[in-house]
Amino acid sequence: MKLSLKLILLSCCIAGISCNQTKEAKQAAEDPAEQRRLDSLETIKKAEEEAKKKPKTAADIKLSTDLAYNKHTLEETYPYKDTTRIFQMEKIKEKLAYVENFQRAPASYAVLQNHKNKNREAPLVKNYHRNEYTRISDSLGNERYQSAPLYALGETDKPSIYGRDGSLVKLKSSDTLAMVQVEGVSFEGTWEAPKRYVKTIGDSVTFHRVVFVDVTNQNILTAERTGDCEWAIRSMNPATTGQHKPPYAQETPTGMFVVQEKKTKMYYYKDGTTSIEGYAPYASRFTNGAYVHGVPVNNPKGAIIETSWSLGTTPRSHMCVRNASSHAKFVFDWAKTFNALVIVIE
Repeated sequence: MKLSLKLILLSCCIAGISCNQTKEAKQAAEDPAEQRRLDSLETIKKAEEEAKKKPKTAADIKLSTDLAYNKHTLEETYPYKDTTRIFQMEKIKEKLAYVENFQRAPASYAVLQNHKNKNREAPLVKNYHRNEYTRISDSLGNERYQSAPLYALGETDKPSIYGRDGSLVKLKSSDTLAMVQVEGVSFEGTWEAPKRYVKTIGDSVTFHRVVFVDVTNQNILTAERTGDCEWAIRSMNPATTGQHKPPYAQETPTGMFVVQEKKTKMYYYKDGTTSIEGYAPYASRFTNGAYVHGVPVNNPKGAIIETSWSLGTTPRSHMCVRNASSHAKFVFDWAKTFNALVIVIE
């Protein structure tokens, strides 16, 4: 008797599921918008299942050379003074594998922004100290100036850490809220942040163009995705990064950032003044005041300079990444805003 009752109940459940499925199919057939919704849900489900599979590694990345810019090109290994410098291809492949992996599932992307504290100075974090630039920084060394406050989930009294301007995140909650939940792509963890620091860039954006800056070897490489785990090197050039010279010059920060802003001429002040000393051509900003740009011209009205003996030698910039000016223009044209990454390695 009990077995018969179970069979009856099971039959009813199956019938109910079948009826629901038939109802959904009928509704979808009558309503194209409903069919698109179901198709979208199915696509997301498949993508999420795919993303849960074994992550890609450096060994999966096929990196070929197909230059789109061929001036001042360096070999993969090249002499420098009495030593040898390299393009760190294995490390580049590791980063490209990471870029492949975080894009395997659909997401709504956003960028943390607070250039020159335009969205208000971030509140003090719970544990802070003054760094060697006399500026306040968090326990990870991220400065308060130009950063966004990140709060532990459910704890909105004080932020825990700072998120650097230009950091890429995935938006995990509605962007109509005063506080939004973000999952770090440029950094680890899921956090809450005030909406004013978070610029949504959508769920259709793809990051298929990456600029790699090597602060150890003082070089720059651009790579473009051409297929599944397939990337082509578009340029390999000397560069000069930021030097440690407080209070005006700082190292180019390592990490992953989004290209946010372009300036044909980025004018700069003489240190310690508000007097314009010159400009840098074809500047692409990726974090704080750090740009990929051409050779600086110490004359606001001077002509563009193509190259400099100092490129590829030792850090000597204020935070920026100097290139030959024609290469800076290549990056300027090729790496679209909010659609390309700058990854700084060491």
